[in-house]
Amino acid sequence: MNIVYEYVNVSASETLEKLVNEKMEAIENRFPFVVRGDVFFKLDNKDEGEQHHCGIRLSVPGPRVYASSNKSTFVEAVNATIRDLKDLLEKKKGKMNNY
Repeated sequence: MNIVYEYVNVSASETLEKLVNEKMEAIENRFPFVVRGDVFFKLDNKDEGEQHHCGIRLSVPGPRVYASSNKSTFVEAVNATIRDLKDLLEKKKGKMNNY
């Protein structure tokens, strides 16, 4: 699977990319129909404090699958987003027709 990273208001991080690569490898093994992943990291400075945003868009047959989350750290945001993606992919897998 090809993974593309985009950072907004954040410098690139090999640690984050390694974490996402491990999680995406598990998704690829479980859902072989996933072709590509676009990962977005964004840091929002709001009045309440910093919000770490992670969004992941997956290219699959049919409409793309997207999930995102805002947490206090990027690691928490990645874990929540991956958890949501797994739920969405399970639903998509159940609806796919095997010919």
